[in-house]
Amino acid sequence: MNFPLYIAKRYILSNSKNNAINIINRIASMGIIVGAMALFIVLSVFSGLKDFSLSFTNDIDPDLKISSILGKSFLISPDQESKIEKIEGLASYTKIIEERVLFTFDGKQEVTYLKGVDSNFNQVNAIETKLFNGQWLKPDTYQVVVGYGIAQKFSMGLLDFNRQLEVLVPKPGKGAIENPEQAFNKTDVIPVGIYAISEDLDSKYVFADLGLAQELLEYKPNQVSGIEIKTKTSANETEISNQLQTIFKNKITVKNRAQLNESLYKMLNTENIAVYLIFTLVIIVALFNLIGALIMMILDKKGNLKTLFNLGTEIKDLRKIFLLQGTLLSVFGGLIGLVLGIIIVLLQEYFQLVMITPTLAYPVIFSFENVLIVMGTIITLGFIASLIASSRVSKKLLE
Repeated sequence: MNFPLYIAKRYILSNSKNNAINIINRIASMGIIVGAMALFIVLSVFSGLKDFSLSFTNDIDPDLKISSILGKSFLISPDQESKIEKIEGLASYTKIIEERVLFTFDGKQEVTYLKGVDSNFNQVNAIETKLFNGQWLKPDTYQVVVGYGIAQKFSMGLLDFNRQLEVLVPKPGKGAIENPEQAFNKTDVIPVGIYAISEDLDSKYVFADLGLAQELLEYKPNQVSGIEIKTKTSANETEISNQLQTIFKNKITVKNRAQLNESLYKMLNTENIAVYLIFTLVIIVALFNLIGALIMMILDKKGNLKTLFNLGTEIKDLRKIFLLQGTLLSVFGGLIGLVLGIIIVLLQEYFQLVMITPTLAYPVIFSFENVLIVMGTIITLGFIASLIASSRVSKKLLE
């Protein structure tokens, strides 16, 4: 058996004759356990909050989105559509048109996005499941689906034939406008559904038929502003993106969900890192107790160390005893803290013990990645703390 490891385990399992040292050891162990438990719980909570925050954008954003690098729109030929359908890993796709337009209703005005969608849109996007009232629009009609925020601003209901929702789109072209009435393409549309996702998204889009959007913007039948794609679970996004670039001769950009919401992902990741660093600092402070406990143990076992040294044990092996002792304490403390943290997280995840509102539980997610992060942090910091403490063992101390 490894001699330093054998001695280290003996020191961990046996109590010191000095009761103060035993108390310090227990405090150090409790600090590691509580630190590991707290770090895991906080990481699990932020994983849950991140997933909860992204769930809103996931309801309205596709897995991949194609847009042109040469302007607001591009043309798609039947041959290109045929090639897109043959891409491995692609589940479905839909052609869309997005443009900021002016909506008026009962003397009120609002500038927001008109989003023209085709009949495949519901196969790519789960927006239909977020309908708060009414139904989804039918193809080749003047029906629209508005957000709950827009409906509130306009004090608008569904199928209100006495008051018309009007959409106005600036006509393309150059030169001075002589008659403002002729500067816009406009038409009346019929709200048949209201969707509700989040406060921001509920005021962002008004969904209409793709043909209606093309008519208002004076687009050609094969002219679109984007293509949204749903991929299969096992699909390789990079490979799909490369094939799409080949089909469109590198005249497009392909963005995944994270790239479409780059600022949101950066904010959430920054918050996660900040919280991790804060709680890591708490663990570092707790590990000062471990350093103190090991130094007290070195002083308490000074006589034994001197005997071992006189018997021929090298200083590096004596140091290794306390390095291993501190590292083992960190490992055992981290494991106990992790077990307690996992139990608390799973109880919250399945039994919803802590509620934000009467209907919404505090979101947490159990993740093996968080387990590895916590154990890696505890073991690394514990090893460094033990290394600092074990360096106190020297010939001068034993003389």
